[in-house]
Formats: sequence, C-alpha cells, structure tokens
Amino acid sequence: MAILHTSQHHEPWNKGKLIGQKAPLKLKDIWAIRIRLQLGHKVRDLALFNLAIDSKLRACDLVKLRVSDVSHGGQMASRAMVMQQKTGRPVQFEITQSTHKAVQAWIIHADLKASDFLFTSRVSDSPHLSTRQYARIVHRWVEEAGLESGCYGTHTMRRTKASLIYRRTRNLRAVQLLLGHTKLESTVRYLGIEVDDALEIAEQTDV
Repeated sequence: MAILHTSQHHEPWNKGKLIGQKAPLKLKDIWAIRIRLQLGHKVRDLALFNLAIDSKLRACDLVKLRVSDVSHGGQMASRAMVMQQKTGRPVQFEITQSTHKAVQAWIIHADLKASDFLFTSRVSDSPHLSTRQYARIVHRWVEEAGLESGCYGTHTMRRTKASLIYRRTRNLRAVQLLLGHTKLESTVRYLGIEVDDALEIAEQTDV
C-alpha cells in the first residue's frame, strides 16, 4: 500500500494557549472591571457583564437572551428562567439590584422591544452577539483590568458567582441547582473544589 506524504504542516490547535478550566474572577477583579465600564459609560458592556455574573449561563444561552426573558411589561424581573441549549432543561437565576439598573439602562439606551434580543450584534447578518464576539469582549474586559487574558474566558463568567457562593456557604447542592447541572459530580468537577478544599486544609495544617 502506498503511503501518501503531504508537505502541509498542521500546528496543534492549542499551541501557545493555556488549556484547562478558566479561573473565576475574584471580588476585586469584578469591581475593577465594573468600575472601569461605569467610568467609560459602556452601557451595553456593563449590562452584559453584570448579567453574565448573575445568570451563571453558558455563553450560548447568555447571547440569546431576549428582553422578555428579564423584563415584563416594561418592569425588570427579580428572577428569570431560561431553557438551557445544552441540556434542554430550565434553569433560574436572580437579577440583583446592580444588574437590574444596568440592564434597564441598556434597554432604554438601545430602545429595545420585548421581542428583541437583549444583546444585538453589530454584524449585519447576526441578530444577536455570537459566542465568539462575546469571548472577545470578555478577553477585552480582563486585559483592560490588568489580568492575564489567557487565564480567563466565557466560562470565567459562568463560574465566578457560583464559586463565590460555594466559598461562602459550602452548599454544593445550591450551586448545582444554580448552574443547572443534573449531577452533583459535574458541579464538583466544574468548580474544581476537591483540589481547592484539599489545598486549603493542607495550608491550615502546620506540621
């Protein structure tokens, strides 16, 4: 059998990239980004950032949110429910006061109607932000906050509040429900808490 040789050289897709779970933001990082967006009058980005943190949604679900998902009759809801694209299961999330204000300001600023996508794309052939566009926005946020871009990504936004809730409460079941995971084991792996907790115990054990 003849062996075909090709002169094409394909580099690995992950060459030069940091692989693995993306780190959640710390509280100081959240405020650094939020304040920067406020001072820059980035109305859309502030709404997107706050809602990404609160909702804990995957990028594919976040970019497809419509005004009607978070606002009813012109009034912002305190909670919302969406169907997850990956699992086909519903998940609920809270809309805190800071997110309420930011999203309401964006809806008014962009003159959005109830049926409109919340985060419309500036690309003519796309009705809403793509996950790729969202990823670029996230990287811009972290870079401008002085963080290492390669360590963070869209899953950073999903993991951030979930990680903070777990750290404060140690309530794994609550975090599982908030993330919409069907199995507790998935939440454990997603947060990487077994390793983190083991290290915490080790650090507190002086021998």
